[in-house]
Amino acid sequence: MSTILEVKDLTKKFADIEVLKGISFKLKKGETLAVIGSSGSGKSTMLRCLNQLSPPDSGQVLLEGVNINAPGIDLNTVRADMGFVFQDFNLFIHLSVLDNVMFGPLRVRGMSKKEAREIAMNEIERVGMIDKIDFYPAQLSGGQQQRISIARALALRPKLILFDEPTSALDPELTGEVLSVMTGLANDGMTAIVVTHEMGFAQSVADKAIFIDQGVIVEQGVPEKMFAHPRHERTKLFLSNFVGLQ
Repeated sequence: MSTILEVKDLTKKFADIEVLKGISFKLKKGETLAVIGSSGSGKSTMLRCLNQLSPPDSGQVLLEGVNINAPGIDLNTVRADMGFVFQDFNLFIHLSVLDNVMFGPLRVRGMSKKEAREIAMNEIERVGMIDKIDFYPAQLSGGQQQRISIARALALRPKLILFDEPTSALDPELTGEVLSVMTGLANDGMTAIVVTHEMGFAQSVADKAIFIDQGVIVEQGVPEKMFAHPRHERTKLFLSNFVGLQ
């Protein structure tokens, strides 16, 4: 598999606080990367730096070899190529499910209404929500809203999807339906980076895992090996908080 994303020495400060301290990694096409670590470690900031929602202070983000931090890069195209699924869904409350998912293909990709509708319907069906196309976000459960958020990202035909703790705002009983959709995407070969506290998902679904602590990648590798035999004491201490992963 070819490398689709390469991150080189990414740094980010907020005022005098250094949140990211030289993040570097590679991701191949079709891989799922799980990013784990304690709250406040820099995981979500890293995601937002990747697609320029929060521009990094230094470093490079190469998407298929193109430095998307370079001057003159079309940020709308970058953000369409890196679909983003937020913690809190970020759906348009005044638009129906179908119109929410059609919005990106119409406004960002410039598709015809017919083409946008066809793609939207396919992605809504893919996440198991075809019977809700005329509903509005307020009429949906949190898990249903997050599934529509995933469909909206997929409808842009992205090269990869960034998931920022997609189940953190959900009740435990709704988490499973979202993880099931994400597992299906991984099995279908969708390239994804998932910031998550769902260690079971990270261990069983991801191809790679990164453990971030205080803005630094402490350890990275195959999840099975990292979770069973962490090399660093800080990784071991973090994973010891999760039953069955010690």
